[in-house]
Amino acid sequence: MSDSSIDSSKRTWLIASGCAGAVGGVATAVPFVSSFQPSEKAKAAGAAVEVDISDLKPGEKITAEWRGKPIWIMRRTPEQLAELPQLDGQLADPKSERTAYPTPAYAKNETRSIKPDVLVVIGICTHLGCSPVDKLQAGPQTSLPDDWKGGFLCPCHGSTFDLAGRVFKNKPAPDNLEVPAHQYLTDTRLLIGEDKKA
Repeated sequence: MSDSSIDSSKRTWLIASGCAGAVGGVATAVPFVSSFQPSEKAKAAGAAVEVDISDLKPGEKITAEWRGKPIWIMRRTPEQLAELPQLDGQLADPKSERTAYPTPAYAKNETRSIKPDVLVVIGICTHLGCSPVDKLQAGPQTSLPDDWKGGFLCPCHGSTFDLAGRVFKNKPAPDNLEVPAHQYLTDTRLLIGEDKKA
């Protein structure tokens, strides 16, 4: 018997254990790579959230979630934008100067937004934490003035907000709806919870 003869049982065992090791390596790598994405717990704790607004049409609003809070994203029509400056005299803080809910510098403008047509606010009333309801249609409606231009109504205690999230005077809510930190990754993708200027 020569020294170079091949033991087929050892060869089979080596091939089988090599294949098992490769499968084990892949099985270990997949969860490791997927762990780079934020977990649900991390998202709830404040990890930024991406939102696609490519299908958002003028006059429509969608709701995303960040830190367990509803984030309202609305694309306002040119007509809705034109109404905003006319409401200043009826608002408690038209220029977003109060500091309880500081407004980011990029939203300290008439539209309270980076892009004039896209509103991004936290949909929680600043009075007692209720969630206001959409009253986007202009005109007389129950619990609203006859000259209503569209906005949001908190059904709990009657606070009203315009389409920039600014609270009207003499209402229980002490402040405008909060504008969260956010930025545009592209023209149609928003990142809620982070901004490059912070």
